[in-house]
Parts: sequence; structure tokens; C-alpha cells
Amino acid sequence: MSPEYPFDEAATARAVIDESGVLVEWNAGAERLLGHRAAEVVGRPAADLLADERGRDAPEGDRWDGVLTLRHRDGGTLSVWLLAHRLRLQGEDTHRWLVVTPLEGDGPRLPDDPLDQVGLLASPCAIAIYDERLRLRRINGVMAEVLHLAEEHVRGLRAPELTGRAQSHDIERQLLRVLTTGRGTDVRTYVPVGGDRTHAWLARMAPITDGRGRVRGVSVAAHDFTEQYVAQERLQLVNEASVRIGTTLDVTRTAQELADICVPALADFVSVDLLDPPEHGGEAPTGRPTAPIVLRRTAHRSVNAGSPEAVVKPGHLDVYPTPSPQADALLAGHTLVASTATDDLAQWLSWDPTRAERIQEYGIHTTMSVPIQARGTTLGVAVLTRFKNPESFTPDDVLLAEEITARAAVCIDNARRYSRERETALALQRSLLPRTLPRTAALEAASRYLPAARSGVGGDWFDVIPLSGMRVAMVVGDVVGHGIQASATMGRLRTAVRTLADIDLAPDELLTHLDDLVVRLSEEAGTDGVSGEVGATCLYAVYDPVSRCCTMARAGHPSPVMVPPGGAPREIELPAGPPLGLGGLPFESAEVELREGTVLALYTDGLIETRERDVDASHALLCEALSAFSDSLDETCDRVLHALLPPGGAADDVALLLARTQGLPSSRVATWDIPPDPALVAPIRKQVLEQLGVWSLTEASFTAELVVSELVTNAIRYGIRPIRLRLIHDARTLICEVSDTSHTAPHLRRAKTFDEGGRGLLLVAQLTQRWGSRHTADGKTIWAEIGLLDEE
Repeated sequence: MSPEYPFDEAATARAVIDESGVLVEWNAGAERLLGHRAAEVVGRPAADLLADERGRDAPEGDRWDGVLTLRHRDGGTLSVWLLAHRLRLQGEDTHRWLVVTPLEGDGPRLPDDPLDQVGLLASPCAIAIYDERLRLRRINGVMAEVLHLAEEHVRGLRAPELTGRAQSHDIERQLLRVLTTGRGTDVRTYVPVGGDRTHAWLARMAPITDGRGRVRGVSVAAHDFTEQYVAQERLQLVNEASVRIGTTLDVTRTAQELADICVPALADFVSVDLLDPPEHGGEAPTGRPTAPIVLRRTAHRSVNAGSPEAVVKPGHLDVYPTPSPQADALLAGHTLVASTATDDLAQWLSWDPTRAERIQEYGIHTTMSVPIQARGTTLGVAVLTRFKNPESFTPDDVLLAEEITARAAVCIDNARRYSRERETALALQRSLLPRTLPRTAALEAASRYLPAARSGVGGDWFDVIPLSGMRVAMVVGDVVGHGIQASATMGRLRTAVRTLADIDLAPDELLTHLDDLVVRLSEEAGTDGVSGEVGATCLYAVYDPVSRCCTMARAGHPSPVMVPPGGAPREIELPAGPPLGLGGLPFESAEVELREGTVLALYTDGLIETRERDVDASHALLCEALSAFSDSLDETCDRVLHALLPPGGAADDVALLLARTQGLPSSRVATWDIPPDPALVAPIRKQVLEQLGVWSLTEASFTAELVVSELVTNAIRYGIRPIRLRLIHDARTLICEVSDTSHTAPHLRRAKTFDEGGRGLLLVAQLTQRWGSRHTADGKTIWAEIGLLDEE
């Protein structure tokens, strides 16, 4: 027999029997033993070869050995020792039986045979000796105890025939390598012993040589390192838990990761139930809760698909009285183990017939309840259950479960704290943004704000600000960075914009003042004001429905997109302007005439800047979404966000403001040039009253006459020619404006008792909704708004 292939198939009688008891394989050794040829017996019941009733029933367990009386082909009987292994077919539910018996024992022996001179009995290790045919020659007492087989029965068997396990084929290949190369090797093998338990062995293989140095066999010394293997597996599970638990700051996801890591490594079913956090973002109470305890099922996991063992669905609340595994563990403050063997599990389940039925149905025999606690706060409880694994929880299992749960508890607490702080920050941010957009005669507006998917809180903002003369300001801005600091800075800038807009500054002047504010904020933050922590971009636009002219300026912000009625969307070309916070650099305004019904899209860079595509591609998608006709600006907002943002949310904050312009008909505007003669104020009042009659606003005649008289008189007395009076009328307001070329602004003062004048502006302030002045390129305009009843 050559060393390259030393296996003699006829040296062992081997047969394979399927699950129904029919012979499916019959080798030459079996024919040599009983005389039957393979063609005569394959496909027939194996029981036909038995001479008596013994052995007709399938053995229990995965291995059987014993002596059976078999029928020989010549009509006689033969008592044979047989070793049978249950073979599990990979990927199938069926199994087969491998039945073997050695025919030649350990073969011929020579006086100087080195295989007989090895000191077997003295070794404390399990030792086996294989000859040149890789058939078992000797085993010592320790190995016989490991195999639970006597040496005289197994001599002459090969490794796969001895154990019947898939690993034994790998061992035999290693034996052949040692036999052919003469070099020893170590092989690790892991043998399942029931449930999820594994027996770990280290097989040290060494060649056995004779006096002339020839390899005559292989010795195998088996060392049991199961304890070290189990310890390593537990440490690996703890390390895996450190990596897999807490990958996000989401409480539900973290709880699910805890359940996933424990199944099937520690349990067959795991449920994670948490206490609901306090309302309104309060701190969770410290100490132990009191029974009954209301818990919310946050996650569970089972070795069975769909978790049929679960009584409570994820997201649902359940009440746990005492006694119950959940309540008792939380009240005790430490892990509790209960089993059907000690009858304490039955006592626990006396309160819940449904759970008792599930235990009966699935054969649940052991539970372990581990409190989830972090930073002195009780968060909930994890319950680990076993039913497929026949072993009860050991003290080592308890320690391992507590270690993993403790890690998960910190992650769950971090997730809750983050969620609470994020909700607080979002609430702060929402309070700083406009809840609703004002209704104006100049335009119809709709908006959307979406926080970043990860950071959640940023500094994007938008606003619509009514101005004098029916005009309206639109603003969109973006503070650099994320977090509460960015939101706070956004709030300060939004307030500053509203304050500057209230004094009717031109867009370029407003951005200049805003730039100074950002520089001061940077200095307050302890930076140099150039590369500091505070920075922002902004776009500010003012639309006049009378002239249908829109004046815009931007500070490092994306230009708006304009959609004229019946036309294609296009980007408005504006001077870029530096970002806010650089200081000392100029801003430029640009005027654009807008037809009535034009839609303006103002947005922050989070809408168009993404890793998936460049800015040009995003602009194309934005224009495509805007070009789809829709009367509803809200629907258009949703369509734009759906077209440009990924399903999981944007990486940066997104603010979007859509505005559809409306023009004021010329019939609702009346203008007079005022001669610089106080005596001519009366004819002007008369013309105003006539115009109010045309507009059917006679109910406002008294107030309008007084306001016009006072404003025109002041302009004649203190202003510089030319002087112009303008009345603007919409559904809810009548506006009186008087303009002159003087840059001196009036102010309200308190007149003394004996003063002959000084009460005019005080009277205007009391009769009108609001009044004020604004500077223009040619001088100033004093305006006052008179409220009207809504037209039906």
C-alpha cells in the first residue's frame, strides 16, 4: 500500500442506512464480512440482515455500539460488534446511519514494531496510535474514556469511522500529511455536545519512526481546552457587543442591538422592555421603581422567525405585577434566574395565563431577568429565555449577560439623553423660526424647514417681513455649523434682520450692518473675526407690488431661482457678495422687474449641495421641480424636497421659501405733487376725499383727512421740494405717504401744555395702525397706515 493513498476500503465493513431503514451503501468490507454483494442488499431493508429481533428499532441519540447477530449469505449467522453514527446531511432535515466494524483489527505485528513500544498507559493525555494504513492501532485508557469505546472493539477503524463526524475527515487529511512528510502538526477541533455547547480539543500529531528512521505511524495526543475556548468565546462576545451595540443614538435601535447580540449566543429568545421617559424632557427618577411596573416593549429577538414566543408586540405597553420576572428583577435591583426545575418560574407565571401557555407550547424552561441600569437610573429590563438550548443559565452566563446589558444600558441612556437634548434644541430652533408666514397683498408664500438627518439642529432660517408701502422683504440665511450655538446665533441674526428691515434699509445697507454684527459675535466668541467660529450667508430681497420691482442683495448665499408666468425657471444673476463675518467688504444690490404671478425660490445650500451629485445637477433638478405647474405653493415645496433630498434626509439643514408675486393695480394708487404753499393744503384734502369716494372708503375719510393734512403741512413747513403725496389702497389698509428731498427724519416728541405745535405726529400715531419714515435715494418718505374693514 503506497503512502500516498494508504486506505484499504476492504479492511472495514461499512454500510449506510437511510432514515427509513433501507440500505443505501454497501462496501467491499461488508461483502467480505457477510458474503452479500452490494447489488443484492442495496435498496432492501437493513433489518433483513438481522438474525433476531435485536437492533430492529432505530437507536436513540447520535451514536450506538453493541453486538448484533447477522445473517451470512451462506445461511449461517455471525455475532458482530457494530459501531453506528447518525449522519446529519448538510442543508437537509433528513439523516442517515453509518454502520462500521473493523475486519482486520490492528494488523500484523513485528517484534520491533515501534507502534507497540510507545508508552501509552503512562500518559495523562488521551492518546491514539495510527499505523501506516491510518487505521487505529492503540488507544490508552484516557482516550477510551473520551470515546466511550473499548480498545479491542475499535482497533482497525479509520478516524471518520471512529467518530462519524465531518471534522474527522479533516483530521484524517492531517494524519496523512504527517505520515507522508514526517513533520508533526497541531489541529484544533470543535465538537458540538448538545444545545449551543461545544467541546474544544487540541490534537497534537507526531510521526512514529522505527530504528532506521522510517515513518511507521502517527501518534495523536488530544488535549481538552474547552474552558479556555469558552472563556475566549465569552470575551469575543463582549468585544462584539462593544462594537455592535450603540451604533446609533436611537433608543429602539440600541435595544434591538442588545437583543440581537444575545441570540443565539446566550438565549433563544430575548425581550427588552423599557420604562417610558418622563414627559416634557424631564430627568428620569433615580432609585428603584414600585410595582406594578408599566414597561414598553422596545425590542425582541428569537431563534424562530417572526418571534412567535412574544406575547407583547414592539411599541406596546404592558403592566408587570409582582411576582413577575420583569418586576421582581427591577424591584430587587439585580439579576434573577428562574426555571421550571425549581418551580419558581411557575410561581411567576401564575399571574399571566397567556405566558404560561407560551411556555408550555415552546418548552421554555429557564429565564434570566437582567435590570438595565445606567448612572444610577433604572431604564428597563432584559429577559433572556431558553427552550432549544437544554442547559440552564450558569453563573458565568449571568456575569456575561450583566456585562453586555451594562454596556447596552450606557448606550440606551446616551441615546435618551441625546434625544431629549435634540428635542429641546429643535424646540428652541422652531421657536426662533416663524410659525406662520404673514398674509400680504404683495405676495403669497410657502416655506419648508428640514433639520439635518444626523446633527438635527442648525442655523438655517427664513422670514417674510411686511414693510411700509405694501412692500415685503424676504430673507433666507444660513449660519455656519450645527448645534445649539448655531441656532442661538441664527436667532440673533433673524432678530437683527427684522430690526434693520423695520427702519427700511436698502438690501445692501442691511447686509453691511448684519456683517458688522457677525464680526462682533465672532469677537465675543474669542476669535479673530476672519476665520472665527461665527459665520453666515444671507439673501435679502424687497419686493414692491406697486412698481413690481424686486431689489436683492446676497452675502455668499445661493442666488434665487425665478419662474415667470408661462416661462422656464432660471437663476437670477446677482453680485455674489462676501459671506457675513469677513468685515469691511462691500455688498451690491440688483433690481429685477417681476411680472405678476412670478414665483421666486429662495433656499439654503443644504438643498442643492450633496455628495451624490454636483451643484449643476441639483440646479437642473430644482428647475425641473419648479417648472411643473401647480397652483399650490405648498405642493411645489413638497415636490422640490422630494426631488432633491435623499429618502434618509439631508446631510445639512434645508430652508426653502417660495413666493408668488402679486401686483397692485394702478387704480388703487393715487399721486399728487404738492406745491410749497400751506394755503393749498385744503384743495389737496378735498382731492383726497374725492378719491376716497371713488374707492368707496368714506368711512375712513375723517381719519385720512387729518393724517394727510398733518403730513403734508409738516412736509411743506420742514421739507425740501419737490413734495409728493401718494395714497395706496388694498383690501385691509389705506396708506398715506408724503415724500420730499430732505434727509432729516421726523421724530415723535411730547408737547408741553402751553406749546402751540408739536402734537401733529402724536395725533398721527394715535389715529393710525402704525407710522414711520424711510430714507430713499432722493430723500425720505413719511408714511402712515389706516386700518380698514375687510372687503367681502
